[in-house]
Amino acid sequence: MKEVTLGLVGVGRIGVMHARNISALNEVLNPEGTAVRLKLTDVAQEHARSVAADFGAEFLPSVEELVASGIDGLVIATGTATHPDLIRAGVDAGIPVFCEKPVAVNVAESLPVLDYIREKGGTVQIGHQRRFDAGYLEAKRAYDAGELGWIHSVRAVTCDMTPPPVEFLATSGGLFRDCSVHDFDILRWLTGKEIVEVYAKGSNNGDPAIGEVGDVDTALAVVTFDDGTVGTVSASRYNGAGHDVRLELQGSDGSILVGMDHQMAVRSAELGIAFPAGEAHKTFAERFHQAYRSEMAAFVEVILGERKNPCTPEDAVAASRVADAAQESLETGVPVKVRP
Repeated sequence: MKEVTLGLVGVGRIGVMHARNISALNEVLNPEGTAVRLKLTDVAQEHARSVAADFGAEFLPSVEELVASGIDGLVIATGTATHPDLIRAGVDAGIPVFCEKPVAVNVAESLPVLDYIREKGGTVQIGHQRRFDAGYLEAKRAYDAGELGWIHSVRAVTCDMTPPPVEFLATSGGLFRDCSVHDFDILRWLTGKEIVEVYAKGSNNGDPAIGEVGDVDTALAVVTFDDGTVGTVSASRYNGAGHDVRLELQGSDGSILVGMDHQMAVRSAELGIAFPAGEAHKTFAERFHQAYRSEMAAFVEVILGERKNPCTPEDAVAASRVADAAQESLETGVPVKVRP
């Protein structure tokens, strides 16, 4: 029996989700002869103790004690500003690191972290969970197999049912950086093409406080790939029908749509059509429940040397470069080239 101990830093909304998924990994991995143990810490110690008790984990009072406690991998689910130092701590300890996106608050602050990881020979997996979603995986298979022909149009949609707290939006970097960056990442991963230019527009017709902190609640980016293919990436904070995440690839030989299931957050205007028949997803955690579990299972496989890193820090920074260009275009009103 192989045993892997993961150390989790941060047990806010995302951290609790990861704690739950890590605890559930034993159901997935035990048939393969791997048992996963969990240790955790958070500056909110009483809350962290409660979470540890809920999931049968061990609580440690500090990051330093957690890293020194014999863990095999470090999972980072704290605020973005803390990511660089925590990544370095894991790399210095010689253990693989899983970190929620992004690497740092902006590309400029991410680059020294990339250099540090490379210099130390560290392994860091960044959390872009859509790479593990069954629909996106099938779309990539179809694309790679040539079943769609050459792609003439791409449309990506990410819409939250309700906005996050304004306090979060004040430091998130904007809708493109905290939301659409997932679309930018998945488009690069799925097509193997680079986005080279972005032209963005946005609006704010919901809570005025969102505009007051410098963000928009709805935005659209026209993206151009390195082979001239064009696409759109749209996002909103106010999709009352439910959490809506879709990707449409239209090709010369066929088209495919990710997210077209019975929990799709739309309804048909055509008479006699009952699709979709289910209740729409309410949150991203619900929509990508299985993808998040698969992502953490993949991290365990990375720790055991059973697979390559499925999402490198370089991948994450490449997506952030596109998000930066989108934000700049939104602010300036002109198309912006993605900086290499």
